[in-house]
Amino acid sequence: MTLTNDIFNITSDAQFKAAALEVFRFQFENNNIYRSFCDLLYVNPSDVSELHQIPYLPIQFFKSHAVLSSKASIKTTFTSSGTTGQVTSKHHITDLSVYEASFKKGFDHFYGNIEDYTVLALLPNYLEREGSSLVYMVDHLIKDSNKPKSGFYLNNLEELKDTLIALDTAGEKVLLIGVSFALLDLIEAHTFSLNNTIIMETGGMKGRRKELIRKELHTILKQGFGVDAIHSEYGMTELLSQAYSKGHGIFNCPPWMKLLTRDTEDALTVFDSPKTGGINVIDLANINSCSFIATQDLGKTYANTDFEIIGRFDNSDIRGCNLMVL
Repeated sequence: MTLTNDIFNITSDAQFKAAALEVFRFQFENNNIYRSFCDLLYVNPSDVSELHQIPYLPIQFFKSHAVLSSKASIKTTFTSSGTTGQVTSKHHITDLSVYEASFKKGFDHFYGNIEDYTVLALLPNYLEREGSSLVYMVDHLIKDSNKPKSGFYLNNLEELKDTLIALDTAGEKVLLIGVSFALLDLIEAHTFSLNNTIIMETGGMKGRRKELIRKELHTILKQGFGVDAIHSEYGMTELLSQAYSKGHGIFNCPPWMKLLTRDTEDALTVFDSPKTGGINVIDLANINSCSFIATQDLGKTYANTDFEIIGRFDNSDIRGCNLMVL
């Protein structure tokens, strides 16, 4: 679809809205699962002129259906993490170049040229399984950095400590991206005082530790690494774009991604102004699957497109979206 090129050149709200409505029409016509969902809600593209009027597909559909808007062959399938026996999400990808363009342009939008950084990745739980979209992204960032010390670390925390201190002391710009429990493991074994390093957590204890609220987690990490702020990445298996926070838990999206909130008691009511509620995501990079997703997260949106994540629905239940019989 030629619209793909336009997605990554969006520079205004008007362009985003026009592209989103065009993607909605495209996916209504080409995604059987999404079309059935829209039909159940009696929503047709001719009735939709605003973003909040678009139907948002409950994220659980990625666990039970093949959500595709393309007839091209599947190149890879990203899967979510889960405990043994748990049904995981599957995001079938027909064009990896769209994902690569999204995360590379997204990183550049927020942080500049990846070649300016040495990328150290502490993602043990993701490396221990196949199908992680996060590992795919970070692996490309590591390679694109062209730095000899960039790489993944599993359980070799001593080596990571030595590398991190040496690079930071030498004045090298470093990005340490890690899952929360592994970053805590690192600072429990070593104390740092870093001046040139960005610490970025990707969230979640993944059953390894007691869950902490973000503010508490960031306070511990700031003290352990000796930094003023903890950065965060907001992404998920079902998306092909990432939002980033440079501190204080406040996130922002790249120009081709937008968050809206919905009523927590009526999931089909999407707010047309910034409010607290369930998080709905428009990810235009999801052109070949579904760009309009109702997630299991609770959050708050602001007038300037910033947002924060407050938590998750109890038992990951999206009330009012019991339309899983498709």
